[in-house]
Amino acid sequence: MGMMMSLMGKGVPSGQMLSALTGALYTTFIEKDVKNFDDFHRAILDMFNVINSALPGKHYDVPSREEIEDFFAEWQASAEAERKDAFVEFMKDTVTLSKLDNYTVITGIVTPPAAMAAKKAAENVPQINIIKAIPDVIFVPSVTVLALISAKISRKMIQGTMGKSAT
Repeated sequence: MGMMMSLMGKGVPSGQMLSALTGALYTTFIEKDVKNFDDFHRAILDMFNVINSALPGKHYDVPSREEIEDFFAEWQASAEAERKDAFVEFMKDTVTLSKLDNYTVITGIVTPPAAMAAKKAAENVPQINIIKAIPDVIFVPSVTVLALISAKISRKMIQGTMGKSAT
């Protein structure tokens, strides 16, 4: 009982959590019928989906397709007994905790009050007077989500990582 309470207060270190999850998920991974790279890639994506949905608040980035292809070749070439160790090492080396950049945080903080101010100002313009019909509880979250999406896309375009996994 004391151990559970201490883990609730501090939490399990993410390295230990990832190792425990990786071992448990590998047995599930082995049960899937992996015949080619597409099956392997689908199994890896399913595994990350399980990890990210099981750990509240923490999300892990999926390795790039190239990294998975390279590991698949290595995984196929290794002996059956060495595959689990290779898999665990791959997961430890390539799995990174997803991080928000400052631009996303600033956009998320600044957008709701700016959306309210813009809506109040637009209500007085006769051409867009229809904006009064949209309730604030719909307008503000919608504008915030759109602003976050556009900030993320524009940031990726500036960094030149569109279509690649951000690490």
